[in-house]
Amino acid sequence: MTDVIRQSGVANGFTETLKGVVAIDDAWGLLVFSLAVVVVGQNDSWIGVLTGSLWDFGGAILLGAAIGGPAAYLTGRLKPGEPSQAEAIGIVFLASGLALWLEVSFLVTGMTAGAIIANFARHHDRAFHEIENIQWPFMILFFLLAGALLEPAAIWTLGWAGILFLSLRVIGRLFGGLIGASLGRSPAGEVPWYGPALLPQAGVAVGMALVAGERFPEWASAIMAFTIASTVVFEICGPPITLVAIRRVAAREGRSSQ
Repeated sequence: MTDVIRQSGVANGFTETLKGVVAIDDAWGLLVFSLAVVVVGQNDSWIGVLTGSLWDFGGAILLGAAIGGPAAYLTGRLKPGEPSQAEAIGIVFLASGLALWLEVSFLVTGMTAGAIIANFARHHDRAFHEIENIQWPFMILFFLLAGALLEPAAIWTLGWAGILFLSLRVIGRLFGGLIGASLGRSPAGEVPWYGPALLPQAGVAVGMALVAGERFPEWASAIMAFTIASTVVFEICGPPITLVAIRRVAAREGRSSQ
């Protein structure tokens, strides 16, 4: 989504709202996913499920806050305006390593630390700009590893479940965007375009699938087949539709201002 917005060259209220919606969507998705993984993985009583959820989820938030709080103040002091590359990468590795060591959700840990740094480090212009400069090799490796876990034969086992998921996701995005934009009192010209603009699906979904496959190896092939197949579909169809939506809204705003 961010790459499509950058490619469009458009910066207006519509694109800023899209960025916010995607961030909130990813955050809620990670929270629900983390809780679901804990609940599914627990074979104990509800007390055990609750304890496991509190440790995996609550511990991750506390760890993220413990890392993000000091980092929000300390990073970016060497080079005014943004943290150095070493500082930014160090935070990522520190959060990931401690989360794995303490056996809490590293996804929630990273999200919490990043949110605190981005919102409370007022001396930063862009908290993780240096990571953005070197992210492509890691993104390529990330998707290569995910693709290596894909078993083509497992795709055919999805059947109607896969078709139903694709259909319901499209319907949910279209109607959810329409309803959300209407309730949020967005400009009339933007309301019908939020749903189509939110169709792409990429890194966060694959990342959660990798975690789920690692946690439940007996389901790993089906999970990866399901996620990668749907990601391929939405990454082929989604970005062009998002680009059309952004340009249509921008064109409408241009006509209105004349």
